[in-house]
Amino acid sequence: MRITLSAIKADIGGIGGHTRPSEELVGTVRSFVGRKAKDLLIDYYVGYTGDDIHIIMSHTLSVDNDRVHKLAWDAFTEGTIVAKEQGLYGAGQDLLKDSFSGNVRGMGPGVAEIEMEERPSEVFCIFAADKTEPGAFNFPMWRIFVDSRSNTGLLINEKLAAGVTFRIMDVIGGKIADLKMWEDKPELEAALMYPGRYVIHSVLSSDGEPIVSASTDRLHNIAGTYVGKDDPIAIVRTQKDFPATEEAGSAFNNPHFVAGNTRGSHHMPLMPVKLNSAASLNYSLPIVSCIVFSMHNGKMSGPLDGFGTTDWDLQRMMAAERAIIMRNQGFIHPATLVPEELEYNKGYEARMSKLNKKFKPLEGESNQNKHNSKVQE
Repeated sequence: MRITLSAIKADIGGIGGHTRPSEELVGTVRSFVGRKAKDLLIDYYVGYTGDDIHIIMSHTLSVDNDRVHKLAWDAFTEGTIVAKEQGLYGAGQDLLKDSFSGNVRGMGPGVAEIEMEERPSEVFCIFAADKTEPGAFNFPMWRIFVDSRSNTGLLINEKLAAGVTFRIMDVIGGKIADLKMWEDKPELEAALMYPGRYVIHSVLSSDGEPIVSASTDRLHNIAGTYVGKDDPIAIVRTQKDFPATEEAGSAFNNPHFVAGNTRGSHHMPLMPVKLNSAASLNYSLPIVSCIVFSMHNGKMSGPLDGFGTTDWDLQRMMAAERAIIMRNQGFIHPATLVPEELEYNKGYEARMSKLNKKFKPLEGESNQNKHNSKVQE
């Protein structure tokens, strides 16, 4: 049976800042999807990570279906009305266009979709992140599909040992590259080392089966200014010929530094959190949740909270400790992002504009330049 999974998320308002949506807001989105799901969806789930609400849907209408995307857009629009009535911060923030135009891609919400031939026991994880950018998934996905120290399944499982194909997106240049393991490993790693520009769009097995789909939109590319971080979401199919569920989950057990955090202007560790967790007031640590489902004939069982067991408390503590170390560096890079990533922030632009007016040529440099010109003549 051909099944499509669609994971669509948006920040449409938070209590007291970029924390979490209100229960009424989540309930409004959930109720709207429930009313409109008939004859469109097989199943759905609505939850949140930080201030981002995600809608997970199964259906038979393939990817980029306008009816499915419109359902999500209308649900977020309906929720925005409630968010504004409650005075929630950033109400409707991620809805960057005034009206739906057939597809939510490029309109603000993050989208990850996979069309698949459903296995008898279909298993998948949704990784939903807040306070960070799509490149936050570069390191854990590399650990899952490339690094045998992190995943011995790459040695034991024949399908994984055969290698996968990474589809990498240049989010600045608007281009796509397919990089095959293992012959393109150096080029893949050269791309992944710069997560602000090169991000993982999808991963395919050696025989072309889709394993991963991730959202890749950069909000400042759409809005032309800083409107919040992109807060990516990814679908990862697991078990059998794909990574084991625990192999996928454990790729997040070393909280790595990602761009994002308060005002989207810092590097901080990515903390794995429990389902439906609020964003931290500890300088808004980037967070990620793991939502695990089994599925048969499009009906989802779950979710299981992938990061909900007590052993993950250690990783949460590690992330908090790393955050303190980085924040102690204050505003000095690498605690803050490079200028190219800050340039969409109007406040930073204003500071730099004022600073640049104060710069003057070094004394004597103009005379030296004249002398050099004469020598060259």
